[in-house]
Amino acid sequence: MTGLTVRRAGQPDLPAILDLYAELNGGRVATLAQAEALLDRLETAYPDYGLYVAEVDGAVVGTFCLIVLDNIAHWGMPSALVESVVVASGHRGGGLGRAMMHEAFRLAQARGCYKLALSSNVDAKPAHAFYEGLGFERYGYSFRLDPPFVPDVAEVTR
Repeated sequence: MTGLTVRRAGQPDLPAILDLYAELNGGRVATLAQAEALLDRLETAYPDYGLYVAEVDGAVVGTFCLIVLDNIAHWGMPSALVESVVVASGHRGGGLGRAMMHEAFRLAQARGCYKLALSSNVDAKPAHAFYEGLGFERYGYSFRLDPPFVPDVAEVTR
């Protein structure tokens, strides 16, 4: 794909990133002010968290997050987690997602990670095929708990 760049995102990229997240989340996204404050905090408090964008001819058309987690288990080797992968609907199927994931692979390998993991919505069948085509294997189970995180006592005793 010509004219493609995958790079770390900055504040000026946030409006386009929020537009991509709106595609992923049915229009529900943080405000620009919230996103700016969060990116500032993440860059300071979590230096191993990266927000990345893919540009085609200067336009942001994809994004993903990559966090590298230190780990005492697994011989002290870190692991990497990819989250919030989005390619603009008009750019899917052209190799953009593959280029973004290859950059995530490169970054994780450069950090000496023993694995790169991601989770995907159970209903996202095309995404599952895409990830499997990149070599990801379905492994284990992913569990989720929405707030409130402490269940009602009556529910626990049932």
